[in-house]
Amino acid sequence: MASSVIPATVTFLCFPPSMTQNILPALLDHIRQSPHQRLTFAEFMEWVLYQPDYGYYSSGQVDIAIRGDFVTAIALRADFGELLAEQFLEMWQRLGEPDRFDLLELGAGTGAFAQTVLVQTQRLYPEFFAALQYHIIEESAALRRRQANLLEPWREMGKIQWQTWPELANDSLVGCCFSNEFFDALPVHRVGIKQGVLKEQYIEAGPTDLTSVWDDLSTDKLVDYFASFGLQLTSPPYGENYETEVNLAAQQALEEIARVLAQGWVLTVDYGHPAGKYYHPQRTGGTLQCYFQQRHHDNPFVNLGQQDVTAHVNFTALEWWGECYGLNRLDFSQQGPF
Repeated sequence: MASSVIPATVTFLCFPPSMTQNILPALLDHIRQSPHQRLTFAEFMEWVLYQPDYGYYSSGQVDIAIRGDFVTAIALRADFGELLAEQFLEMWQRLGEPDRFDLLELGAGTGAFAQTVLVQTQRLYPEFFAALQYHIIEESAALRRRQANLLEPWREMGKIQWQTWPELANDSLVGCCFSNEFFDALPVHRVGIKQGVLKEQYIEAGPTDLTSVWDDLSTDKLVDYFASFGLQLTSPPYGENYETEVNLAAQQALEEIARVLAQGWVLTVDYGHPAGKYYHPQRTGGTLQCYFQQRHHDNPFVNLGQQDVTAHVNFTALEWWGECYGLNRLDFSQQGPF
């Protein structure tokens, strides 16, 4: 059966030109050289965030500060890390105070959280600090350099190291895997109801700009994803042009976490909703948000490589996938009560 392509005639212009004049041609070339001469939205999002030369996180453009593009709880106040240091201490105690406690942080940002935890434990809990081994997985080379500068004293002590998933052996960690606003920064697929059929958004290269089309799904995993939550987006009460996101990369991350964690906890802090609220029929445009100079909007096709692009987390999916990989949910709460 021939593919049914539904073009979106909107042309997306990137601005300001002085900041993005080299990024757009590079992205257009990348699309033209890709196997299908198009990118899924997930591939587009990964490129604008993590491409080594132009990506928002990888090129050093990311600005996590009060006057930056966005601010996290970690960047805003040290007490967030101080309180969680107490939680990690309790985890160590519940494990029977082993000689080694591994703390794996995914996407460590500026390194401020790691610094706070290390300072707090070194000052108040020397026995726990002696057992603590800090690991960071950070895709952005620019952020790795920033973290390394901040955390140099502990690196020299052998208390912290930067690693990749392949470098971590199966069942090699005992302790906790922690992340703050990690899952919401993973690339997402964009899907929508077009002419009564579930379609996926693709980004193509025009002569001088980007265009968007809706076409058949790139993977059956998208169908399986909605089926696992009992959702039928092509049936009422969902309507024509309902659009939303699917974060398949989160499943891959959880699979890796479960693979390396022999015993311990997974603690995730993020923005999101349970599946029923995330995919509510009235949430017709999804949750995609962009952050540029402390302002948020929903157009990912401007400020290429200069802005953060995120989507809320489906916590039901995290729980479901975690259980599939042998993890058991202990608690789910808002940050304040926790």
